[in-house]
Amino acid sequence: MSIEQESPVGTENDDQADVKPKHFRRIRSFVKRPGRMTEGQKKAYAEQWPIYGLSVSDGMLDYSATFKRSAPVVLEIGFGMGASLAKMALADPDSDFIGIEVHHTGVGKLLQLADEQQISNLKAYEHDAVEVLEQCLPDNSLQRIQIYFPDPWHKKKHNKRRLIQPAFVQQLRQKLVVGGVLHLATDWENYAEQMLEVLSEAAGFENTVGKGEYAPRPEYRPKTKFEARGERLGHGVWDLLFVRVG
Repeated sequence: MSIEQESPVGTENDDQADVKPKHFRRIRSFVKRPGRMTEGQKKAYAEQWPIYGLSVSDGMLDYSATFKRSAPVVLEIGFGMGASLAKMALADPDSDFIGIEVHHTGVGKLLQLADEQQISNLKAYEHDAVEVLEQCLPDNSLQRIQIYFPDPWHKKKHNKRRLIQPAFVQQLRQKLVVGGVLHLATDWENYAEQMLEVLSEAAGFENTVGKGEYAPRPEYRPKTKFEARGERLGHGVWDLLFVRVG
């Protein structure tokens, strides 16, 4: 997953930190990567987008009107190809799920899965997550926000591009209900350490498993094929579960 926060860009060369930019521009909270839809995904997108798709241009969501009922709402930022999100929505019919993804192929695949499995408690945005949060999701409204395997930007000079930064975490807190959970997962230990540091210092959050601790993978988060392969090779995966307390 490649979602990360929007921020001003300085120079094109990150090593020239002492050079002040003449202009600032907004960078997107993602990196567009090329991908090609299968014929099945194209068909699903064309036919199912009117059913499952949400548009930023429609403004602030009314969940009851969108899902035709009142239920807890879960948001996933950067759902990739959508397999895990589809599984979670199917396994939890008493909750409603909203996914945000910028990659056309991933959205097409999610719509294909939703159609094949007749998932009725799922909607999706194909848009930048930061703008969706700002323009479409009411404050104090989400039961859980989940961000799984965001782009690690593993080069140290690129760490500033990582999604999980103090300001973004506070933006997420505003969207959660008190008692709602922010659930992060990564397979990069250095990023896990940064996530834990940021969330541990974030006002209004409390670690659900104790100070300085990572959480076991909850049963509701499906284990991906990539994750299972990594575990066989001895790679770690770190889950963080923090509850909004204020």
